[in-house]
Amino acid sequence: MLSVIVCTYNRDAYIYKTLEAIALNDVSIEDYELLVINNNCTDNTESECRRFRKDFPNVNYSYILETQQGLSYARNRGIAEAHGNVYVFVDDDAYVQSNYLKYLKVHVSEYPDMMAFGGKILPLFESGKKPKWMSRFLMPIISTLDKGQNITSFSGNSYPIGANMGFRKECIEQVGLFNTALGRTKKNMLGGEEKDIFERLRQRDMKIMYFPRVVVQHVIPASRTTLAYVKKFGFGAGVSEKVRCSGKPIQYVCSLFKECVKWGGTFVLSIFYVLVFQYSKAFALLAFRWNVTKGLLLRKKYGDD
Repeated sequence: MLSVIVCTYNRDAYIYKTLEAIALNDVSIEDYELLVINNNCTDNTESECRRFRKDFPNVNYSYILETQQGLSYARNRGIAEAHGNVYVFVDDDAYVQSNYLKYLKVHVSEYPDMMAFGGKILPLFESGKKPKWMSRFLMPIISTLDKGQNITSFSGNSYPIGANMGFRKECIEQVGLFNTALGRTKKNMLGGEEKDIFERLRQRDMKIMYFPRVVVQHVIPASRTTLAYVKKFGFGAGVSEKVRCSGKPIQYVCSLFKECVKWGGTFVLSIFYVLVFQYSKAFALLAFRWNVTKGLLLRKKYGDD
């Protein structure tokens, strides 16, 4: 059975449609369970979830309150409450396609050596268009992923994205849960918990697959299409990497070296965009990299904001 886990914090505008899209999938209700982890929402999330329960009474559905604040705490609670042999994570502002669970069920059977997976994530811009500054190199900051139409494995620095990812139960039993020192807490921009857990899989040579037919649309509100968001996300990414390297000086030095290499690539790409008169894309790339570096070198503690 698939355990579909939706962790939510103050997304009452989207949560009903997220759950509805899952419930409308063309599979037997015995094939999956749906768990909503409310991470101390202060909006109308609870009433929206009650509305869903009323509209879809036959769905195997659990609504759980996790009072420890933070996405990693919520994800770990979902795993603890799940009864399936595959844990599937879908964001609370992402809409699965109607054949999502059908294709996922097939792929889980087809690839028994697969320990984790990521699916395709398509952007759904609320403004109706992609911002001019957005190059394909910055698409990951709005949690989108498209590795093409062929099933393949993730390799190198490529990982699934939390809006559409999953793990076999035995995988989590071997590598452990999400690192609660990482991940979003309320409105801060910490992350890194996904990279952290997937690197633990890599250390054990576990196979991580990309399934292009397992698709979600991820809502991108106007607030995530500003340069201010690019800077804030970059800073959070840098801080997250520093936290991940805490107590590991060699790993931290390696991260600093990789950051230097990334600066080289950023300069090359920026020059290219300047030469083709796409100045906003060049500026966004430089602003992102600069803020990642600031976060990585941060000396004081980074808290919620």
